[in-house]
Formats: sequence, C-alpha cells, structure tokens
Amino acid sequence: MRGKSTGDLLYAGVVYLFLFAVVFVTFYPFWNVLVLSVNSASDTIKGGIYFWPRELNFTSYKEILTDHEILHAVWVTVARTVIGTPLTVIVISLLAYPLSNRELVARRPVTLYFIFTMYFGGGLIPYYMVLKNLQLIDSFWVFVLPGLMNVFYMILVRTFIEQLPQEISESAKMDGANDLQVYFRIIMPLTMPVLATIALFTAIGHWNAWFDSYVFTYKSSLKTLQAVLVKILNQYQTGAMVSDAQKLADSSKRLAVSSDTIRMAATMVATIPIVMVYPFLQRYFVKGMTLGSVKS
Repeated sequence: MRGKSTGDLLYAGVVYLFLFAVVFVTFYPFWNVLVLSVNSASDTIKGGIYFWPRELNFTSYKEILTDHEILHAVWVTVARTVIGTPLTVIVISLLAYPLSNRELVARRPVTLYFIFTMYFGGGLIPYYMVLKNLQLIDSFWVFVLPGLMNVFYMILVRTFIEQLPQEISESAKMDGANDLQVYFRIIMPLTMPVLATIALFTAIGHWNAWFDSYVFTYKSSLKTLQAVLVKILNQYQTGAMVSDAQKLADSSKRLAVSSDTIRMAATMVATIPIVMVYPFLQRYFVKGMTLGSVKS
C-alpha cells in the first residue's frame, strides 16, 4: 500500500491476526455447539464434527420445543425479563437522580450506606429467611423484587447524571418544572445511553438466572428456562457416560436424538433469544460503556 512502510504493514498484519484469533476463540465454541445440535445423533456419536454438520437433523430441536416443561419455562423467563428489566432501570435511575444532586442533605452517608451493601452481606440463609418473611418464597415476584436495586449500576447512572450540565435542570426549574418533570422530560432522555446499557446487563442477568429458581421456588410452574436447562444437562449427563461399545451399538441403531444433541440444542434455545437483543441496543451500549472515558 502507498505510503506504508514494511514495519507498518507487519504491525497491521500482526494486529489483524491477533484480532482474528480473538474472534475465532470467542465464536468457535458457540458455532460448534450449533453444529452438534443440528447433526444427526447417530453420526454425532462417531465424533470428528468441528465446523460443519455431516448429517443435518433438527430432531433435537423438535424434542426440545415440543416439551411442555421447557415451553412453560420460556414464558416464565420471558416474563421475569420483560417485567424485571424496566422496573430495575426505573428504580435505579430514580435513586441515582437525587443522589447526583450535591445539595441533597446526607447525600454522602446515604451513598456510603448503599456502597456498604456491595461488600458485605448476611449470606444465603439470612437472605432466605428475609424472603420467607416477606412471603416471596415460591412466588414469581422472588425473581423481580430482590433484584430491583443494583448499587454498581446506580453509581454508573449517578456518575453519568453528574456529568450533565447543571444549567439544563436549573433552566427547567426556572420555567416552573418540578423535580419529577425534570427527571422524566430532561434527565431520562439524556441518560438513555447508560440506561440502555444497564438494561441490557439486567436483561442478560434475568435471562441467565437459574440459582434463585432452584433455591427459592418449588413449583414446577415457576421454574425458569435456565433451571430447566440445568435439569436437562444433569439428566442427560449419565446418558453420555457410556462405554465405547455402547456408543457403537447406539450408532448402529440410527438414534434420532442423543444426550449430546439434546444438551447442545437446549443450550442454543436458551442462548439465541438473548443474543438477538444485543443488536437493537448496540448503539446505546457503546455510548454507555464509554462513560467516564473523557473527564471535562
């Protein structure tokens, strides 16, 4: 290329090679799971499948998507994500806004109180007892209410608001706007990048959550998709621990599904929906992640 020295070209080649390696290492495991999930079970047992399926077969997805327990778990997970994410964003931003006001009385002690909870907790048993006394055990709201506040996200939003020009709020109040009007009509639109960022992280957290469903719920109707996925992985784990002779016998039977294909298909079903959300929030996500990179 014109104007480029040999050293520049060598440096650019090394950079692109490194970036390609990072993309490959990041993307290949996901791709391999997809390939195994759509390959014939009898053929998968033979091994040697890395980049492309040898015998295309969607039976595993049919088994997964026609299972009543999994379909119901999907609705539970979607419900907790759709309800929990906006509520969390609203609660966090409503707390961050007043704490960003330097004239707020006891602003520092209140902030330190919330920061204290980031580093110290009572443990699982006291937490369980609190939820039990609040009658949240074996309730759908155990997925939503305990996670309404995230102190780290609140600090991010508060820092973002502090970087906004104070003259905007002051001029709005001079025109007769109260604090709520300033928040909803001015502050919230301006903080959309950071709010979209924490909304994405919160949605991913809700979608991938399984421990709370395992510990705090007993009804099968309240099990989330990830909790059911863990159950499937454990259930089919024993099916994967068979001898080579048994695998060879299974391959001769031309099985429609196997423990490997079921596990891979279940993993893809649980992963793809939340991955599809990211492109819609990408432009906000990039702006939000640059928070604090430039200090005026």
